[in-house]
Amino acid sequence: MNFTEYLKRDAVALAECVARRETTAEELLELALQQSQRAQSKTNAICRPMEREARSQLAKPLTGPLAGVPFLIKDCAQDYAGLPTTYGSRSMQRAVAPEHSHVVRRYLEAGLVIFGKTNLPEFALKAVSDSQLFGRACNPWNFDHTPGGSSGGAAAAVASGVVPMAAGNDGGGSIRIPAACCGLFGLRPSRARISSGPVYGEYWYGASSEGVISRSVRDTAAALDVSAGNEPGDPFVIPRPSEPYVELMRRDPCRLRIGFTSASPIGTEVHPEAVAAVNEAAKLLGSLGHEVEEAQPEIDGASLAKVYLHVYFGQVPAMVAQARAAGARTSDFELLTRVLATLGGATSAGTLTAQLLKWNEFARALARFHQRYDLLLTPTLAHPPIRHGQGDPTAAEQAVLNLLDRVGLLGLLARLGLLDSTIDKIARDSLQYVPFTQLANLTGTPAMSVPLHWTADGLPLGVQFVARFGEEDRLLQLARQLETAQPWFDRLPAWVAQG
Repeated sequence: MNFTEYLKRDAVALAECVARRETTAEELLELALQQSQRAQSKTNAICRPMEREARSQLAKPLTGPLAGVPFLIKDCAQDYAGLPTTYGSRSMQRAVAPEHSHVVRRYLEAGLVIFGKTNLPEFALKAVSDSQLFGRACNPWNFDHTPGGSSGGAAAAVASGVVPMAAGNDGGGSIRIPAACCGLFGLRPSRARISSGPVYGEYWYGASSEGVISRSVRDTAAALDVSAGNEPGDPFVIPRPSEPYVELMRRDPCRLRIGFTSASPIGTEVHPEAVAAVNEAAKLLGSLGHEVEEAQPEIDGASLAKVYLHVYFGQVPAMVAQARAAGARTSDFELLTRVLATLGGATSAGTLTAQLLKWNEFARALARFHQRYDLLLTPTLAHPPIRHGQGDPTAAEQAVLNLLDRVGLLGLLARLGLLDSTIDKIARDSLQYVPFTQLANLTGTPAMSVPLHWTADGLPLGVQFVARFGEEDRLLQLARQLETAQPWFDRLPAWVAQG
């Protein structure tokens, strides 16, 4: 098999080629490694090569439905025994995993050949992938733009033809945002659909889900089949589907009632291209026989953004403390991480608990919406993929934050309640380009980004669909229908397609 043939097949088709002995796992790995070498200087997608581990896999018989397919995992929560899980941070470089995470073990049992870890922002905290440890990842469609975050390296690798799909996780849009930025399909499964263990019961209070970014809907369905299911000790169990997702995906979604909106839930500007993406999707859905009308859940978006920021205030101080206990120094953390750790440390347990309790309000409001509508359609992003550095704090702002944190005033001001307006501004500013994705994370519902729109500048810009809890099958069925009506699999950056 040559690279052109490799590029024309999704993961399921590649596995079928291996099973029929039309190619070998070794040959596929060589193709993936060659394309990775070609793409890495352009995209910086892979932060830890694992060729030795991959070849060790190939030394043993491969079994499973995806046997022989090259694969990448994210350097965040996806532990691979014997290797560090850095979370994109200098502070975690010595954090060697004693065992595989459950999801990685399941990927290996499915026969996927893991040959690297992908780039991300420090502690997966941003919608761009620009860690100081690994350097920024670049969008294969335009290297001056971000591939999104936090699973930006995964999306960059898939869009540059290195692999047909790659693992990610999504705590606030971290699968859907990169998928939208890179012209790919990204599904965030329901809470508890895939185990977060054994290190975590629930990651980020349950806001985060494991999943993949792919070029085909059936690859995502196949990956969900091999990774879904609870493990002993998991805090919650979600009922399994009646059939494998690869079978359910092929069903007609029937006539769906879909409510859509392109208005930002936090009142920020939405780019005309993002509005156009939703309007075009609504027209396509109507032409496919679905009932589509403007509607949105009755949710206070500003309150949701502030509640989401408190996820950071609870998690980041704990992660920093864990790294410090392992020997990390203050200089090992980036400024944003230090600021969030300080603000979180100054947040009382009562305040954090009150914010976490509001998740229920959002879940009930979204459930009321779903009593009338099967799906919610929104932009995935409020803006086309941004340029590197766009939206970052200015040098002056960073200097002030650094000084306040270093001398201890930041925590003091926060404890005195004098930074409440600043915290609101941080929430608003950090989500101005990505205000649509956090709703699914806080409510635990499945959501997907579908690559239906490209801008006048040639950049991808996906649209998002949110479903009822546990209804991944409905999302996959609609995605399959859209994929047939408006195919995207062969739409790749010119430098990739030319081989």
